Amino acid sequence: MKKIVTIILLTGTFLISGCDSLNQVANQYGGTIVNALGTPTSTEIGTALKQALENGAGASTGKLSATNGFLGNAAVKILMPEEARKVESTLRSLGFNTLCDNVITSLNRAAEDAAKEAKPILVNAIKQMTFQDVTNILLGDKDAATQYFKRTTTASLTQKFKPIVNTSIGKVGATKYWTELTTAYNKIPMVKPVTTDLTAYVTEKAIQGLFVEVAAEELRIRENVGARSTTLMQKVFAYADQQKK
Repeated sequence: MKKIVTIILLTGTFLISGCDSLNQVANQYGGTIVNALGTPTSTEIGTALKQALENGAGASTGKLSATNGFLGNAAVKILMPEEARKVESTLRSLGFNTLCDNVITSLNRAAEDAAKEAKPILVNAIKQMTFQDVTNILLGDKDAATQYFKRTTTASLTQKFKPIVNTSIGKVGATKYWTELTTAYNKIPMVKPVTTDLTAYVTEKAIQGLFVEVAAEELRIRENVGARSTTLMQKVFAYADQQKK
């Protein structure tokens, strides 16, 4: 009977994705999975976690680099720079809605271009992980991997993104639209002229948005048993679930 329960549980892990009832079953019978598949070795733990993180990195960058990856995602959509919010409000009240929309669209298009270059940087950081890094992430907080990426890749991402964003904001019209917007605003009597480094702003926001998506993917893998796409991942994360009880 115990073998039958184990087989059903393992089969369900492959066939059902994102199901709350499956997550409940996994929590209840996590020990059964570990018993069935065995306690993972240090090599298996490292391999499984790196597999999961590479999958997450690919999913995150794939979503963000697609058309509307930033623009169509409220969680990461790039809005006007903070110092330009008053500019936007004033110009919209004067009927410059299209110009404001064009600026926002072009900023997000530049970020989508830059996101295409993020995956190799994230993958390289994964390859550099020590076993201690792996253990800390596997048994750590729900965003432990995301925090690791922030520490180890922000500088490289900034260096890589900046020239791409700089080229892209010209290509997609951000510089042109921004110049038109600030020129229109600065002509208004008695306003303080607005100047913003668009390249730095979009680069920073693009990296922030990337980590938002990385965190979402990390949480999905940790909490959704169906997202553990290989037997090895199931074995290792089931072990981690048990250790955290």
